[in-house]
Amino acid sequence: MTDATSARRLLLVHAHPDDETIGSGATMAKYVAEGAHVTLVTCTRGEEGEILVDEHAHRAAHHDDTLGEHREIELANAMRVLGVTDHRFLGGAGKYRDSGMMGTPDNDDPDSFWRADLLAAATDLVSVIREVRPQVLLTYDDFGGYGHPDHIQAHRVATYATALAAAPSFKPELGEPWSIRKVYWGAFPKSFVREGIEALKAAGESNEFTAMDPDDLPFAVDDDVITTAIHAEDFGEAKMAAMREHATQISVEDGFFALSNNLGSRVMGVEFYRLAHGEKAGPFDDKGWETDLFAGV
Repeated sequence: MTDATSARRLLLVHAHPDDETIGSGATMAKYVAEGAHVTLVTCTRGEEGEILVDEHAHRAAHHDDTLGEHREIELANAMRVLGVTDHRFLGGAGKYRDSGMMGTPDNDDPDSFWRADLLAAATDLVSVIREVRPQVLLTYDDFGGYGHPDHIQAHRVATYATALAAAPSFKPELGEPWSIRKVYWGAFPKSFVREGIEALKAAGESNEFTAMDPDDLPFAVDDDVITTAIHAEDFGEAKMAAMREHATQISVEDGFFALSNNLGSRVMGVEFYRLAHGEKAGPFDDKGWETDLFAGV
């Protein structure tokens, strides 16, 4: 059982191993260091992920289909780097399978997370919410950031479970009702993405990412919808180290993550969110964005 007496308790709901580190790794490390209880729930083991390391190519779903087992190890190692000791898979490791990208045959697999019964999956999360009793929950927006079916489903499950966990009549055997005070959706503001692209160009980089316009990137959102910026620059290097633990999925030398070589922890240590439920509260930075997820709680 989790120690629910911790003053601040943060729950993150992510789709696959590595999503948590990319979107909120510095945030997690910061709050752990400040004494908050941080719980990560990962909905699938990422069995359908694209493998970037030749030595692990045999683990692919169309070969040995052992990538999920390996990504469990990568996730555990990444969480060790960030200091997160409470990380779980929704319903237990392997209950929900990675659904692959939208429109692929993997979406039709009855074991895929995309095809999971929403009430059943949400009930799995309700048990965690009522045990951990977090004041704050982080997940994706209703588009899943960029339209991945598992991200969309994680959003749905987190949203439904938040409501069910607070309902007095919903499955008393799962524990006492608990109301989450604030729900945030991860986000990348266009100004941040544009700054990164320009920095890469200035450093002489030329690749698919540097040719993109932030207005055309599905995960980039207008700055005016951002409500919260967590300034965790001191944990930017820890985030990069955790990303390297997800070696089958992330190359920190290419594309977006090459930002680390040019702007360093200043970029990788600042993470952005949209407040979806709850009240915005100070302190605020110079853009009027919250600087603490627990502000007003």
